[in-house]
Amino acid sequence: MKLKETVLAVAFIWALQPSMAQNPIREIPRDTTYNVPRVHRQIKKDYPYAIPAKDSLPAGVTESRNLVYATLPETPYGKRDLHVDLFRPEKPGKYPALILVHGGGWRAGDKSMEVPMAQMIASKGFVTIAVEYQLSLEAKYPAAVHNIKAAIRWMRANAEKYNIDPDRIAISGTSAGGQLAMLVGMTPGIEKMEGTMGNGQYSSTVHAIIDIDGVVDFMAPSSLNLNRKPDSPDIFWLEGSFYDRPDRWKEASSIFWANEKSVPVLFLNSGFSRFHSGQDELIGMMNEWGIYTEVHKFDVKVHPFWLFHPWVDQSVEYMVNFMSKTLK
Repeated sequence: MKLKETVLAVAFIWALQPSMAQNPIREIPRDTTYNVPRVHRQIKKDYPYAIPAKDSLPAGVTESRNLVYATLPETPYGKRDLHVDLFRPEKPGKYPALILVHGGGWRAGDKSMEVPMAQMIASKGFVTIAVEYQLSLEAKYPAAVHNIKAAIRWMRANAEKYNIDPDRIAISGTSAGGQLAMLVGMTPGIEKMEGTMGNGQYSSTVHAIIDIDGVVDFMAPSSLNLNRKPDSPDIFWLEGSFYDRPDRWKEASSIFWANEKSVPVLFLNSGFSRFHSGQDELIGMMNEWGIYTEVHKFDVKVHPFWLFHPWVDQSVEYMVNFMSKTLK
């Protein structure tokens, strides 16, 4: 075939399909304003001893990065893979597992921010999984909840491959990730919270929850704060203020899903009380039901304290001790 004929044939075939030039797949929007270096700059004057926790694989731990746990075939941004970073002891055996959910106002941050803590906990005899989920610039509530539950089902589907004990799975989250961890952990089997992504034959139930500075009640006074701006992270994620979407503000509050069958919870708190909205009331309810709770407070005015030494070291100790008690 001559060059001219080849060019004409390619042009004809191209014309029969949606053109990438005419219909380009949009790039997923990213908010990069929340990151460790920026937070470190903000706090180092008041806390010069704070040292960012580093991504550093401990001895005796193996890693698997960017494993695909679910694929969304059609999104406004094309086919969308969701990933996890997994860390586990090198020694063969079945280990309890922890899925870690990063924070960032449901809008920013990424799974890499949970990796140092995940690595440290893995060295203590756990399989740890830092999870990616869809942020609010890409997809609004409840997409992130559906993502995380799909990741837990993936954990059970691949338990044998990655040395996970499917009967000993906990979830932790930091800030907005703490809110998500609580909501995921408090809604086992609730159809509207499960989503339809993959491994539907497996359960998304967890056996313990660790909430690190994450709100449990959007309708508590210090969380509700009716004077906030329309572009506030929670209003943006929930697609409206409390006045606009009271149904969502209540539904996204894990305290309203708590019941006599709920699982144990560890709360790790900063010195900012607004991040603990509703916590005391929830603990009172769980005490009445005889469900174990534990609370530790870091008396520092650093919200993302878990990103830095020395606080991350103590956080890991609290988390490991709590899981050792509850994941029996």
